[in-house]
Amino acid sequence: MFKKTSLASAILLAMFHQTAFAQSSDDNTEVKADNDKSAVEVIEVRGIKGSLNKALNIKRQSFQLVDAIVAEDIGKFPDNNVIESLQRVTGVQTTGRGSGEVSTVSIRGLTDVNTTVNGRQVFTGAGRSVALADIPASLLSSVEVFKTRSASQVENGIAGSIDIKTQRPFNFEGSKVVLAAKGTYQELRDKIDPNVSLLLSDRWEVGGGEFGALLNLSYAETNYRDMNITPGAFVPYMTNDPADGFDPYERIYTSDDRAYEEELWTAGLDAGLSTQSGATMDVNGIETEYMLSRDAIFMNDYIGTRKRPAANLSLQWAPSAELELVAEVFYNGYRNTSFNSLNFTNIYEWNGLGDGTLSDDDAAIQLYEGTNVVKSRNAYSTYHFTSGDTTKGKTDSWLYALGANWYVTDDLTLDSELVYQKSDYTTQFFAMRFLRTAYGVSADFNHNDGIAAVSFMDDPDTELDESDLTDINNWNASYLYDNGGGNSGDELTYTLDGKWALDSDVIGTVNFGFRADKRGAQEQTYSQSADGSGTVSDFMTQLDDGGDGLVHITKNFFDGRAAVPDSWAVANGFYIFDHADEFRSIYGLTDPANKRYTTYDIEETGLAAYASANYRLGQQINGEFGVRAVSYKQDMRFWTPVDENAEVIETTQDSATNKTTKVLPSLVVRWNIADDLLMRFAYTQTLRMPDFASLNPTEVLGDDVSNVGYASASAGNYQLKPTESTNYDLSLEWYFAEASSIYTTLFQRDIEGFVTTSKTIVYRDKDGDGEDEKYVMSSPQNASDGKLKGVELGLVYFPSNLPEVLDGLGVQASLTALDSSQKYPVVADDGETTGYATYDIYGVSDLSYSVVVAYDKTDFEARLSYVWRDNFMSYSESALFANPLAVYSRPEQSLDFQLSYDVTKELTVTFDATNLTDDVYKTYYGKGNENLMNLNAGIISRTFALGVRYRM
Repeated sequence: MFKKTSLASAILLAMFHQTAFAQSSDDNTEVKADNDKSAVEVIEVRGIKGSLNKALNIKRQSFQLVDAIVAEDIGKFPDNNVIESLQRVTGVQTTGRGSGEVSTVSIRGLTDVNTTVNGRQVFTGAGRSVALADIPASLLSSVEVFKTRSASQVENGIAGSIDIKTQRPFNFEGSKVVLAAKGTYQELRDKIDPNVSLLLSDRWEVGGGEFGALLNLSYAETNYRDMNITPGAFVPYMTNDPADGFDPYERIYTSDDRAYEEELWTAGLDAGLSTQSGATMDVNGIETEYMLSRDAIFMNDYIGTRKRPAANLSLQWAPSAELELVAEVFYNGYRNTSFNSLNFTNIYEWNGLGDGTLSDDDAAIQLYEGTNVVKSRNAYSTYHFTSGDTTKGKTDSWLYALGANWYVTDDLTLDSELVYQKSDYTTQFFAMRFLRTAYGVSADFNHNDGIAAVSFMDDPDTELDESDLTDINNWNASYLYDNGGGNSGDELTYTLDGKWALDSDVIGTVNFGFRADKRGAQEQTYSQSADGSGTVSDFMTQLDDGGDGLVHITKNFFDGRAAVPDSWAVANGFYIFDHADEFRSIYGLTDPANKRYTTYDIEETGLAAYASANYRLGQQINGEFGVRAVSYKQDMRFWTPVDENAEVIETTQDSATNKTTKVLPSLVVRWNIADDLLMRFAYTQTLRMPDFASLNPTEVLGDDVSNVGYASASAGNYQLKPTESTNYDLSLEWYFAEASSIYTTLFQRDIEGFVTTSKTIVYRDKDGDGEDEKYVMSSPQNASDGKLKGVELGLVYFPSNLPEVLDGLGVQASLTALDSSQKYPVVADDGETTGYATYDIYGVSDLSYSVVVAYDKTDFEARLSYVWRDNFMSYSESALFANPLAVYSRPEQSLDFQLSYDVTKELTVTFDATNLTDDVYKTYYGKGNENLMNLNAGIISRTFALGVRYRM
């Protein structure tokens, strides 16, 4: 019978009466070194110093190179989400700042990170990894970042592996109730976000064993606002002394009927066209000077509300000292509704005034000194539109696990687990444009350190106030876009792991195991659009409610920090989404169900077996060696629409099979030089399996939105193979005092089969009218090798013998220096590789560091955290323009502050502030072109939060 009752147990008993499952102790428990396997000492971590000390112990005791973050208290992880905490881990870099959070994590510059929850591989939708930001920090007990991999661990992820550990009932001595609530003020959105969590846990003696139950619930909501200004891509123009038959300042297309050259210039060059003053191109046999200028300038005001419900149920049962059972359910959800107000104007027109020519005074062109690059100019009769874009996304991910840990004998332990998970993601996009022809635009593409400026002119021959972008009389109804779809994944996994202790002076433990899983991944999509006509005012009369609510006025754009319009009229994305069927009817579009089709359905079967051994050579040297053999088979089906413009989509089906088998050895050597000094060497091999979506060969044909004479297209490649990485690590770690350590690691990654994008010229009849159109087709290929090497430095130090007022002061710091290179194939228009060029690896900053000053004093804790990373290559531009393909991000930094105070033993109040530097995040084309070829400039919100946490 149950021997005690508490608030937690009363609630849990009502929910789980006579349920009998359990699991062995987690990282917050320590099994005593005696024969009583059921005797457990529970260690409760409290405070910043205790958290860092526990993390250092995890690092020190592991065979692998691992860094950890441990919750400072139950329900109190250091930040709002996992990624924000990880940015202070040595070797970890973060990016993707926006929408109220940091969304992307990389380990040593590589983003291919394997993610697990309690050691179980997890994913979102049809992806290979989980969206880490979707996992609330309040559900976590610790996070471990593995930079090397044991043979017993899943091989995926050439960057490393992140294991997220949730709370379990055997983590606590008895009953535990924790309730936390926080309100976060988003400065730019001017809203307060709720964040609440509840943990209920208890354990009871049942017969001769013990039973525990834990329920952890969380709900977080974020109201965000991001804004950015972007001058468009570069295209060439004539100067005021044009080639015969061309006008002054006319845009030069890649081909032109007035020139006998088949191609006047080549778009999509890695380095772009020359920016030197006086640079020329051959036009009708004459070397003709050209200028480089932008094709557009646009602004985005992006607001939204994101909701994340999550739950974790953990049941543990130890019926005897030899057997432990566990049953767990883990759920995380995602709901996002966003509205982007886009203000876009093309500036590639060379239309003049009066007689149709563009004079020097009217053009007002200013070049960067010593270059042919336009810094500022005027353009007339420009195509100008605003677009109200609304996106709704939803994810539901469930994981169910049933496992057992059996002490077969004193020397043999078996762990077995059956896991099923399913994740579904759906999305829908709905947008309407307002359109006009603007009389004139004055643009300075770099008005203030990478931030563009733009203003609109009034037509002196009309009474309209054309510079007033909020006047609905200036706008016509234009295109409606309606698309959506989703993807889903499911997986059934069985694992069996064993440990056999040997009576040997050299081999201590032999580890062995087997893993079998069957993974499914599917994707669906639909897309349709139509053009509108008439004024916005006339269009409103066609709506049942007279269009009340159709027009939204964007206000206070860019927070007054740029010389651009701060307000404009745009279609209210929320309104058009709520009236979607009515808009489809007006535009003559069909029910999305008629357009939706499945693009791919992939079933992947994976098998893995491993064996490893822990060894000891004398008193000072030990380690682990092992081998893991893996085999994957993908059975794939793909569907291609016969006619995308048909009222009802019909498809054709293709199929393919792909197989991979690899053997991955590993070796770790630990040299205990002294009691507090440790050296490690690790040799490991890891894989990156291709994304499921990358395997889909279905062609997606775009539109020539920039009027360059051709459009972009994309397709996958079902023959993709895994990317392979051979890894070398050498570390030195000095644990010189309690909660204090200094450590360094040298590492190298030799990577083969990087997936890169190959671009070829193709011709397709997209509209079904019998006429082929030109496209630049992008497809993934295993066509690149790379090398990443670097050094990490880390320090955790809490000095002793400080004056009383400073006692508890400490510092945590890390620095990572990286050197990366990747060989990219240079591909001709026909798809043939003509050579190779060497560039940085995407996402890798040469230098990054973080500094945390912490103060931990009995009832009071404070932390000031600063994170900085150097420039890095973010992505590649479409191969349609004259600028360099590589897009780089300028250095990024963040300053955050956290404070907590224990009012009583049970009650704690907290204050948090993020993004205190309030920077403008900026990108640019081509390495070293920060100002000459600036691109995007964006701002995100600062946040300030007050919270309370109650535990009993």
